Amino acid sequence: MSTLVRLCALSSLLLLASPLLAAQSCTDKEQELQQKLDEARQQGDSARIDGLSTALDQVRERCTEESRAADRKDRIAAKQAEVSKREADLRDAQRDGDPKKIAKRERKLREAREELMRE
Repeated sequence: MSTLVRLCALSSLLLLASPLLAAQSCTDKEQELQQKLDEARQQGDSARIDGLSTALDQVRERCTEESRAADRKDRIAAKQAEVSKREADLRDAQRDGDPKKIAKRERKLREAREELMRE
């Protein structure tokens, strides 16, 4: 199997798994990847085995609870910045007085706050 195909398979796996893995500890991530790797081996899916093996190696090599905490802190800061931007957008819309614009900005601000709360 070509390197490009393996890389695409790995990228797809990581993209699909990243939202789920974002809230997990390093140990949880490692256990989940190991379970998926075992399943892939049972199914004989060599592309998936290669991708999961690479992902598992990377988790073992790079994942620490400190790095997870730092990543979470960065995500929270980015979402707080988004809330601040949406608040400013709403104030601008309120100054303009356009009801449609105000409603849209209120919705966007509500969504940004919900995203922040999920973190």
